[in-house]
Amino acid sequence: MVQEGVTGFLCFLCAAVSIVTTAAIIWILGIETVAFFVKSGVTPWEFFAGTRWSPTFANPEFGILPLVNGTLMITVGASVIALPLGLASAVYLSQYASATARNILKPILEILAGIPTVVYGFFALFHVTPLIRHFFPSVEVFNAASGAIVVGVMILPLVTSLCDDALAAVPRSLREGGLAMGSTSFEVVRKILIPAALSGIMASFILAVSRAIGETMAVTLAAGQTPKMTLNFGESIATMTAYIVQISKGDTPAGSVAYLTLFAVAATLFTITLFLNILARRIVRRYRLAYN
Repeated sequence: MVQEGVTGFLCFLCAAVSIVTTAAIIWILGIETVAFFVKSGVTPWEFFAGTRWSPTFANPEFGILPLVNGTLMITVGASVIALPLGLASAVYLSQYASATARNILKPILEILAGIPTVVYGFFALFHVTPLIRHFFPSVEVFNAASGAIVVGVMILPLVTSLCDDALAAVPRSLREGGLAMGSTSFEVVRKILIPAALSGIMASFILAVSRAIGETMAVTLAAGQTPKMTLNFGESIATMTAYIVQISKGDTPAGSVAYLTLFAVAATLFTITLFLNILARRIVRRYRLAYN
């Protein structure tokens, strides 16, 4: 009994570490973000609705929309690439692939997931961007398209793996019933498997999107650090994570308004990813209730 009590207490301490760490992060971000608004004199409306971001200039401006715009461009571009390809790959692995093909493709996807993000960034800068500029010479050296492509490749294994798990969780009786009714494999996938696994598939999409929003090094190297309001994927943009990297280099004096923007931007990014993770958990909970 004593041993079980000690084991339970140690497990509780391990679980408490994550809770305390999260609470500390929220506390620090909150305190420093409030300090930013107080010290800069910027209102929340000016911060969230402003269209110019130049906190380190002589006449600083603190509109975060250019950073949000850049983050959304990378996220949307990566999602357009990764979500359909990931779902199609999962359908192939779960429904059509032979055991040999599955044993070959699965490790390859795991290798993609294990490549460091900085490697993706250099690959984008020295290979993807020159290829894009070969067909579209007007594209800048640092551009959103290159960043979106490599981030899409980065999150592809995540989408494929989670969608594969969602499809595998569909009761086998539903597949066999569809085939027994004379449906083709494609009809079973389109009309039975995907609708039945839709909650899990949507949860995987949201988790992958939140992963793309938080990507840092690959985007910084590929897309640049030029905050601007644009929808042109051929131009250099800046994301919230890229700006955090820029300020974290140590060139900005600690305690200055420009330094405090680091926490304001981080708090905004934290809020967005937290919302997406909460949404994903709600969808996963609904999915589990449907198939328990």
